[in-house]
Order: sequence, then structure tokens, then C-alpha cells
Amino acid sequence: MINIQALPAFSDNYIWLLQDTEQRHCAVVDPGDAAPVEAWLNHNPQWKLTDILITHHHFDHVGGVEQLKAATGARVTGPANENIPGRDVALHQGDKVQILGQTFAIIEVPGHTLGHIAYYQADQHWLFCGDTLFAAGCGRLFEGTPAQMHDSLSRLAALPGKTAVYCTHEYTLSNLRFAQAAEPDNQAIAQRISDVSQWRANDQISLPSSLELELATNPFLRTDKPGVLQKLDERSGVRERSQVQAFTELRAWKDSF
Repeated sequence: MINIQALPAFSDNYIWLLQDTEQRHCAVVDPGDAAPVEAWLNHNPQWKLTDILITHHHFDHVGGVEQLKAATGARVTGPANENIPGRDVALHQGDKVQILGQTFAIIEVPGHTLGHIAYYQADQHWLFCGDTLFAAGCGRLFEGTPAQMHDSLSRLAALPGKTAVYCTHEYTLSNLRFAQAAEPDNQAIAQRISDVSQWRANDQISLPSSLELELATNPFLRTDKPGVLQKLDERSGVRERSQVQAFTELRAWKDSF
């Protein structure tokens, strides 16, 4: 039995904590800060941190790695094509890695960074996708191209609809405001704004999302939908657009939204 818990970090990061309740072993995903993980371990001294999973090299995802590894001896897994501190296992597209008795498949998802990876557990339908796919959004293109990010998102979108999307920032409400601007007649977006607004007012986390919900409400997965294309026509003129071109315009719009 694996429980998954979010440890808040910085202003809007989440460090995902996976807990094997039988073995009392645990793993963390993208610990940008060691302190929240150390605090949890100090409150739960019978537990052992065995693994640290990294999706990409940005400091708010790796800043706590070396401190946690030094304190616990945890194994560090991360993308092969990025400089990850303390990395023990370098992962490529199609690799599989055992974490807490669960098999995770590695999906390379360049765009936010060039070497970004996601961890997918097919039996449990868990997707730890870092800063690639967000709830109702996607990551900024710091290193990759729009075509790379669109391809990465398309491959994630092809996973089963019940896949739980564990991204690493509480951006949902702001992303939904953009989603509504991009597709104002989408009632699923309006309903999701209502739901998430209530959760956040009660200091509840908005994650994980589901891929089914993302396909219904995330404009970056809906670049072929008439409502999205109509809004792009209104903004920049009527033209034929490929999905990559539509994605490129959406991402540029979101960057200045």
C-alpha cells in the first residue's frame, strides 16, 4: 500500500512524498528544499527515506537533494541529460526504475528544460510530471521549443484518462483563469474554477488532477478545439493553424497574461 502526500515548499511548490506503509520506507519527488522532508522524517522517526526522484534540474526541484542524501543515504534518480546533484541513477526514455516496489516507466518530456523526464506508474496510473503538464496549464519554455513541448504534452495526453497528474506547483487557479480566457464557452472550465476556488479558500490543495479533467479543461491539450482556435483568430487574425502553431500562440499569450 502506497500513500501519496504533498509537502508544501517555498510559496507554491509541492514535494510529493510516497509512503510504503508496510515497509515504512518512503520516497520524495523533486525536493527543492530539504526542510519539509526533514521535518516529516523527524516527526516519523520509524520511517526511512530510500529514494529521491528528480524530474529536472531547476533549483526549486533539486535544492534539497544533497542534504537529504547525506542525512539518509537515499538513492537519487534523475534525467540522464541534465546535471542533477547527487544523482545515482541516470534515466532515459523507456527506462524502468523500481521505487518502493513499484515499477515506474520514464518518459522524456523536453520543453520546460531539454532533459526533463516524467515518472509513470502504469498499474496505479500515477504520473509525476514536474513542470511539464500542470493542472490546467503547462510549464514555460525555458530551454525547449514549442514543438518539443507540444510533442511532450501530446504523449502524456495519450495516457489513460484516469491517470492521476502529480505536478509540482499550486498554479491551478491562475491557470484556469487563462483557460477561461482561451475558451470562454467551456462549461467544464467554469465548473473547475468554482471547485478550485472553494478548495483554495479553505486552504485545500488542488492536486492531483486527472488526465481526463486536463483533456476537458487544459487549453494546451485542446489546441485542435474550435473554441480555442476561434479565440486565437480573434486575437491575431483568421488563418489555418497546425496544432503546434496554435500551441505556440497560446504559450506566448499565457506568458504575458
